[in-house]
Amino acid sequence: MTVYDKKLKELSIILQQDNIFKVKAAIRSLRESPSFEGAIGLLVSLYDRSPDQSLKKIIADFMNDLKGNSVCSEVVAEMNKNRKPETITMLVSSCWQSGLDYSGYCKDFAGIFLSADYFTAIECFTVLEASVESLNRSQKNEVIEIIKKGRLSPGDEKYPLVNELLRLFR
Repeated sequence: MTVYDKKLKELSIILQQDNIFKVKAAIRSLRESPSFEGAIGLLVSLYDRSPDQSLKKIIADFMNDLKGNSVCSEVVAEMNKNRKPETITMLVSSCWQSGLDYSGYCKDFAGIFLSADYFTAIECFTVLEASVESLNRSQKNEVIEIIKKGRLSPGDEKYPLVNELLRLFR
């Protein structure tokens, strides 16, 4: 068992406890330690199942402050799982708030943009807008195709966002 496997197991045990003070302390201590694979998934799962708003805020703040693009793939993987809408919104919001480069995941954001509620779609729009300059023509065309295949009707509340997004990617 590697050091990181041990840390992940210990974190998992703490996050499953009913002792909210230990859970919050463990999350805060993650800020001082190097990131390790699996920690984000554990935190997102806790966010998804917890009714405690103060705990959710600590997790959201942690996600907003992520550093190092190495965590991007784990965040996007969690966004693509079957999560509560509130959890997806928090994750997408953390992507632009962290300032990390998510341009390699624009197709994922385009898909979430289409399937999510209006507020989450705005969050996706923000990430996509920040990424558009980093994409080549082929990548932009892929996003355009995903959005066009979504076929939102003019009556859909996201329709104006779709038109603006298509304009950005042209």
